Amino acid sequence: MIELMVLSVPGCPNLPLLEQRLAEALAGRPAVRVRRVIAGADEAARCGMCGSPTLLVNGHDPFAVPGVGPALACRMYQGEGGRLEGAPTVQALRRALERAGMRASLRASATGKPSLPSGPAARSQGDRSR
Repeated sequence: MIELMVLSVPGCPNLPLLEQRLAEALAGRPAVRVRRVIAGADEAARCGMCGSPTLLVNGHDPFAVPGVGPALACRMYQGEGGRLEGAPTVQALRRALERAGMRASLRASATGKPSLPSGPAARSQGDRSR
């Protein structure tokens, strides 16, 4: 199972777009979804939010850009044709979910145990929904 944490600032205008695209990318795949509203810079740093919205997959940001740190600002993602968008494309989300699933499968087969999520998402006290 993949754990997804969506981090956003209050009233983020791009949150509905990320949630719509994420639902399409999941297409019935089992996942635990956590939503967390981030109110301050310290909380953004603790959770790993590099702009709003940020998606953490099993505790890691698959769209992280080297050198970009925590922020309470709008986050932009590379869209089709190089255009900037408020959320990753459905295809980019599918690739991130597939990579996370493959990593979890590899860890499970190496240890003989199911892989558990790690990182900030695993430590969150956010609301859980499916």
